[in-house]
Amino acid sequence: MIVAGADGCRTGWVVCRRDVDGTLDIRVLKTLAEACEGLSLLAVDMPIGFIDVPRPPRACEVEARRLLPGKTSSVFPTPCRPALGCTTHADANALSKSLGIGLTRQTFHLFPKMREVDALMRGHPALQAIVREAHPELAFARMNGGKPVLSKKRKPEGFAERLALLARHGFKWTPQTLSGAAHDDVLDAIAVCRTALLIAEGKATRLGPEHDRDRHGLPMNIWY
Repeated sequence: MIVAGADGCRTGWVVCRRDVDGTLDIRVLKTLAEACEGLSLLAVDMPIGFIDVPRPPRACEVEARRLLPGKTSSVFPTPCRPALGCTTHADANALSKSLGIGLTRQTFHLFPKMREVDALMRGHPALQAIVREAHPELAFARMNGGKPVLSKKRKPEGFAERLALLARHGFKWTPQTLSGAAHDDVLDAIAVCRTALLIAEGKATRLGPEHDRDRHGLPMNIWY
């Protein structure tokens, strides 16, 4: 089976594709739709499924933070669906606040990627069987015996620690420049590619109730 992991980057998406023989093909694509072609499974580091009000948060996020002590800030709060349509942070923050709680500028900067994933999943329902939400820090924690990797991935020691974990679990990558993507983006794409493989093999763990869906029927689960 061919699986892949995708992480957003400044020029599109870093996609790590794992062939049946274990070979990794890592490249930058402009759209996530391109990454779905010919795959058994694609794990993406981006929310799938949005609640209508910002509180309470999605159950899968609550569970994810519980599994990442010392690293909870890596689980960004997913915006409510009404705010996702706003084009400025001020408007999105004000709308979200009126519904319960505001949202950060960091989260707002992810809106274009979130909208892209949402449109893809809603426009092509068959992809719900192929595309799953994942989280790289959960993936690394699983590789690390269930303990969160507390070092920062953008620092040399944190990068090296994650690179070693990936190699130990059969996802070896020799760092090289990839136009349009940072090295830590690539690490995350490889990490969630391993999650995709675990899902395909029936070995992954799902966070959030199995039938937890948003109003458009999109699943609200995080896999690792």
